[in-house]
Amino acid sequence: MSPTRRAVQLLLGLLAYALSMVMLLHAGQGGMPWDVLHQGVVLRTGLPFGVVVGSLSVLALLAWIPLRQRPGIGTIANVVVITLTIDPAIALVTRLVPDPGVAASVALAVGGIVLNGLATSAYLGVRLGPGPRDGLMTGLVARTGWSVRLVRTLIEVVVVSLGWVLGGTLGWATIAYALGVGPIVQLTARWFAPRGLAGPRPARARARRRAHVGTEPREPVAATTGPRPDEGGMPEPGR
Repeated sequence: MSPTRRAVQLLLGLLAYALSMVMLLHAGQGGMPWDVLHQGVVLRTGLPFGVVVGSLSVLALLAWIPLRQRPGIGTIANVVVITLTIDPAIALVTRLVPDPGVAASVALAVGGIVLNGLATSAYLGVRLGPGPRDGLMTGLVARTGWSVRLVRTLIEVVVVSLGWVLGGTLGWATIAYALGVGPIVQLTARWFAPRGLAGPRPARARARRRAHVGTEPREPVAATTGPRPDEGGMPEPGR
């Protein structure tokens, strides 16, 4: 993937992600798990949505420090782009659909889920670093040894519960998002992530892999009567 495509795909993916957040929020049928918390904090504090999203993103990044996670360019772009564009996106969607009825609310919620899956595979596909909340999840997985499914479920249960207590909207769209966004990301990754969604394997993991390979028993080598390839015979492949 060329540097230009990576930059464009990252930016468009993050813009689409912000728009998908707004579509689900404006539908009023329940937001993404973290947005239930964002919405609750907005209701309690009166702060702009973008300020709340940015503040919680920074808190999530601070939690990376004890987890020994390192942000990438995509991580910083995630915080900056979504923080700056979420409030204009709210104003735009509110202007276009000022008072959505039942049909429009369902369409907004379903469209938001689909768009979020597309956006997620787009910005993760450039392999420039996960978002603050995804990095929090992967850091906890690395430090605890628990499964991704367990850690993600625990995080989302906590943030949804806290957001609901604060007044955030929890509805069928929240459940639909939790169940549906993963398959959408997997389906669309073939277009946006030709090298896969995960970043390069950490050096420590590669070292463990090499050490493991080095301990595997080798097949016995048959004796030869002629010269070995590296002792004057045919050169070894790849040299």
